[in-house]
Amino acid sequence: MKIRPQIIEFIATAGYVGRLPLAPGTFGSFIGLLIHFATPSLPQGYLVFGLIGFVLLAVWIAGEAEKIFAAKDPGFIVIDEVAGMLVTFFAFPRTVFIGIAGFVIFRMLDILKPFPIKYVEKKCPGGIGVVMDDVIAGLMSNAMVRILLLLTAPCQ
Repeated sequence: MKIRPQIIEFIATAGYVGRLPLAPGTFGSFIGLLIHFATPSLPQGYLVFGLIGFVLLAVWIAGEAEKIFAAKDPGFIVIDEVAGMLVTFFAFPRTVFIGIAGFVIFRMLDILKPFPIKYVEKKCPGGIGVVMDDVIAGLMSNAMVRILLLLTAPCQ
């Protein structure tokens, strides 16, 4: 019995969440939101190291999953959505407002894929293409949440 493909599938699907019949990307994003709220507050250096490590792991896992299932960016791979959500919430406090705003903005960008998201998805091969479009959506979402916070802050 080969265990490796099963482990790759388990991680790539975020614990088989990606195998749900409806909206696997949305549920994968929700896993990222849960991880954000479950992760303890740590110094920024640890967060940067952890985030880079997770993105690198996601690239490798997504690439391996594409090979195992002989498919380009199949919808059940949702580790990329998890990575994108972690980028979305990088260096933010854990509040309900930020959680909802980041989730909605990320999902909109991930679905609509404005430039440069779609460009990266099409031009980058393998796991890099699978994950980096979501990382870029996460970067854009992070910036948009910051702008939203500035616009909704009480005037002083």
